[in-house]
Amino acid sequence: MSYTQTHPGLLNPGGILSEIVVKKIDEVEAAKAARPVNVLEQSEFFHRSCFILSDFIKDPQRTGIIAEFKRASPSKGIINNQADVIEVTRAYADAAASALSVLTDSSFFGGSTADLVTARNANQIPILRKDFMIDEYQVIEAKSLGTDIILLIAAILTPQHLKTLAAQAKKLGLNVLLEVHNQEELQRSLCHDIDAVGVNNRNLVDFTVSVQHSYDLVKHIPNQFLKISESGISNPQTIKELKQAGFNGFLIGENFMKTDNPGKAMAEFVGEMGDGV
Repeated sequence: MSYTQTHPGLLNPGGILSEIVVKKIDEVEAAKAARPVNVLEQSEFFHRSCFILSDFIKDPQRTGIIAEFKRASPSKGIINNQADVIEVTRAYADAAASALSVLTDSSFFGGSTADLVTARNANQIPILRKDFMIDEYQVIEAKSLGTDIILLIAAILTPQHLKTLAAQAKKLGLNVLLEVHNQEELQRSLCHDIDAVGVNNRNLVDFTVSVQHSYDLVKHIPNQFLKISESGISNPQTIKELKQAGFNGFLIGENFMKTDNPGKAMAEFVGEMGDGV
């Protein structure tokens, strides 16, 4: 039986995304048993006020960059398994990152919820929980970890389920980043509880990358939402061009994490951006 029959709120996009969803279903059930919602609600972070993403993305003293801490990926394998989450995320923040993105998926990205909690304790800028959100439990869990922003991926969620998760996130004070890859996903998934729309330049089925996806979709994203270009950004000039096209934010991870010193790599990248960006 397909998981879409047992979990009607989920879609089956095929490829690695579907493999991830299958694994995530099991992980969520295990997490519910290990840490029920009433336990999550007792977390020290559960009642903290979340940072507002737009305040930091639009802050002229910051870069608009959402800098990602990522140890591995399905397409690249191990990217950097030596990096220290405190050292890297603090260096990102010092280099004027507008927000941090921390992978919490362990099976495919080598991340952990512990990485997010560590980053939260070390920083005072918004943190995105980068994971594959399929269940309302994960939204509550995100809040309990000190998350400010959750990611909802249109390719794996039905429009109604996505709206349900977004509404729950807003009730908890979380920011919501919708991730899309094409116009069809964008049009079916937009709802008023979303704060930002991210265009993933990486096709999560075959892993090909093209920043052209961002240029193709930017005019179709209503201006009420922050516009974020994700993945495949390795040149400061690309940031300048994406800004001119209408993007407010830029999620960059692999370009920094593949180096021996991700924080230094970001600082040098920002230095090359110059005053005109």
